[in-house]
Amino acid sequence: MSEADSTVRPRALLSVFNKNGIVDFAKGLVDLGFEILSTGGTGRILRESGLQVTDVTSITGHPECFDGRVKSLHPAIHAPLLARLDRADDRDGLTELGYSPIQVVAVNLYDFAKAAKVADPEIDDTLLEMIDIGGPTLVRASAKNHRHVIIASDPLRYPDILDALIQAQSAQKVPLELRRELALAAFDHTATYDSLIANVLHNRWNGKSIDTSDTEQQAIRFPNELLISSSKQSILRYGENAHQAAAIYHDSNVDERNDTLVSAKVEGGKEMSYNNYADADACLRLCRSLSTDEWPNTPHVCIIVKHNNPCGAALGASQIEAYQAALASDSESAFGSIICFNEPVQKDTAEALKPLFIEVLMAPGFSDEAKQILMQKQNRRLLTLESESDRLAPLTRNLVRKPIEGGWLLQTEEPPIIDFSKAKTATSEKPTEQQIDSMRFGVRVCEQVKSNAIVLVQGTATVGIGPGQTSRVEAVRIATRRAGEKAKGSVLVSDAFFPFKDGIEQAAEAGVSAIVQPGGSIRDQEVIDEADNHGIAMIFTGHRLFRH
Repeated sequence: MSEADSTVRPRALLSVFNKNGIVDFAKGLVDLGFEILSTGGTGRILRESGLQVTDVTSITGHPECFDGRVKSLHPAIHAPLLARLDRADDRDGLTELGYSPIQVVAVNLYDFAKAAKVADPEIDDTLLEMIDIGGPTLVRASAKNHRHVIIASDPLRYPDILDALIQAQSAQKVPLELRRELALAAFDHTATYDSLIANVLHNRWNGKSIDTSDTEQQAIRFPNELLISSSKQSILRYGENAHQAAAIYHDSNVDERNDTLVSAKVEGGKEMSYNNYADADACLRLCRSLSTDEWPNTPHVCIIVKHNNPCGAALGASQIEAYQAALASDSESAFGSIICFNEPVQKDTAEALKPLFIEVLMAPGFSDEAKQILMQKQNRRLLTLESESDRLAPLTRNLVRKPIEGGWLLQTEEPPIIDFSKAKTATSEKPTEQQIDSMRFGVRVCEQVKSNAIVLVQGTATVGIGPGQTSRVEAVRIATRRAGEKAKGSVLVSDAFFPFKDGIEQAAEAGVSAIVQPGGSIRDQEVIDEADNHGIAMIFTGHRLFRH
């Protein structure tokens, strides 16, 4: 038998979990003279479609066993897949074994991601049964030997493969470029699958454990290997700047949620850019953080973000009230901003938004009247975040990663649990209940502002934000300048301690009435004394809120 031996009928092995397009693919292969080998459910569907199918068990001489756990793991299958047909010794070996080459393989894997969504977290058996064994082996073997085997792991590629086979007139003459492309896709398929399994099981089995030194403390077990699996969703227009290329990817390990930014429905305007997504992420993160039941009388949230920092954040008894309060925090910076609401946008809010230039507007939905009004601006993009309810889910991100040269940083990310009933009042003046409520709101905002960060709050709305400064006192100056007269009587939130009293001096000059900060400076007493001199109430929380 030689590589070009035309007396041997070419064979194709089809064994797929995702059966989309498999019947048409098989029919196309039959028309090209291929013998179809198959297993279990795939073979049954092909036979029901009128195709003649050779069962893999007739090739291996061994029945499927253990409820189909073992069916293709046999030398009669893998020897033809791994034989190098351009080598005489491999061809002779196949002849001696009595095997014919398999030149086309269509295999995709069990839907472990879907199983992980619905499987009982306390019961592993159902989920473990969705770990494919034979499938990845077939895919990897075929991809490894792609010079002689065409591997189709994605049903969307079936038409391309049939076209290539028709043009080449022979499986062995299909261009190497396409073979490599399909092999890479196959390796991506198995790598994504293995990564998903490892990450899901890590979260289930090792995600949290009780620290024996403190039974009330839950310690995160970080994985020994950081496995990142993401599929390309689209190419973006450009990166942060026009000379940079960019793309957006969907995290394959976040399949349990459909209301993510990447899966959001985008309508109107130009395509989303790299910067749009980065700013939208910051906006959505803060909106989720405030979308809790802590403020039952003001359930509506509006966040306005510019260049990754909030310039306005507010709660309101109504959506329009929340928007107007957030806009008033810094109406100048709101031009060309990203805005997020935690509930569907209504007509009166849309009317109020009409004059403002907005890059992106996000919400769990838009009423028909609101959408009609908002879409009158051609360049305005609306992002609908799918939600099981009409309200955004609270922030639930557990582990976040940050690339650095040569590796990654990994950390937990969750809102700090600050019990204000246990926070230390450092000054003679004690804060009022209303001020403490403003502090509770303010720390949630402050944790999402780039450091050094100062946030001024009136009620449950920001009135001035000083983000991302190398000097804390400069952050105070910016926040108070933006607040203007609204700084009088406001509550100031600092993401870290005051290293000097100059920040308190600036706050007092602007009329700040209360301060909440972590404390912990060697000059804390100097800072406390300065606050006492001005009659400012100050609380130490012990929680730093840096965001770099």
